[in-house]
Amino acid sequence: MNGGEIGLGTVLLLSLLPVAGNLIGIALAEWKQPPPWVTGGAMHAAAGIGTAVAAIELIPRAQERIEIWMLAIAILAGGVAAIGLARMTRFAKSKLANQTGRATTWGAFAAVGIDLFSDGLMTGSGGAVSAKLGLLLALSQVLGNLPGGFAVAAGFRAANVNRRNRLRAMAFYPLMPAVGALIGFLLLKDAGDLLVGITLAVFGGLLLTATIEDIVPEADQPGAPRHVSSPSFAAGFALLLLMSAYLGG
Repeated sequence: MNGGEIGLGTVLLLSLLPVAGNLIGIALAEWKQPPPWVTGGAMHAAAGIGTAVAAIELIPRAQERIEIWMLAIAILAGGVAAIGLARMTRFAKSKLANQTGRATTWGAFAAVGIDLFSDGLMTGSGGAVSAKLGLLLALSQVLGNLPGGFAVAAGFRAANVNRRNRLRAMAFYPLMPAVGALIGFLLLKDAGDLLVGITLAVFGGLLLTATIEDIVPEADQPGAPRHVSSPSFAAGFALLLLMSAYLGG
C-alpha cells in the first residue's frame, strides 16, 4: 500500500483491523488467561505505539498544514475531547448497568464499543488524508484492543451469559469502527489543509491524552515488572517508527 489516495471500500476494510485485537482477546478469554506480565507488556507496547502515532504521524502532518498556535490549540482540544470520550463511556456504563452483578460486564461492553467507534473515526479520517496514515492508525489499535476483548468475554462468562448469547452480542463490534470510518472519511475527503490539519492535531492530542491517562494506568495494573514494561513501551514506539519509515508515502 502506497501513501496515495484510497477508496471508501478500502478504508472500511482497514477499519476492521482494530476489531482484530478484540477478537484475539475474546479468543484468549474463551481459551485461557495469559499471565499478568504478558498482558502488562502488551499494554505498554500499545502505549508506545499510540505515543508514536501522535508524535511521528499525526502532529507532524498537522504542523505542515496549519500555524503553530492553531496546532497547540487543536492539541489542547484533543485533550478535552479525551475527557468527553471518557465521560461518554462512564455514561454508557451507568445506562447499561441495569442488572445487579453485571454492571462491570455491560459497562465493559459499552466502553469497548465506544472505543471501536473512535478507532474507526481516526482510521477513516487518516485514510482520507493518506493510505499509509489510515493503515498505521488501524494497525496501531490492534494490540491496544486485545485487553478490551478479553475483559468483555471474561465478564460475560463470569456473569453466566451463555456462549451463544455473548458471541451474538459481540458480533455487533465490527459495525462500530465501520460507522466511525465512514464518518471520518466523508468528513476529510477532499477537505482543505485547514480542516485536515486541525482534525489531525485534535486526534493527536486525544491519542496522547488517552494513552497517558488510560492505557498506561491500565497497563500498570497487571503488575508487569519494569524490565518487561519499559522495553515493551520502547519496542512499541520503535515498531511504529519502522512501519512509518518503510510503508512508503
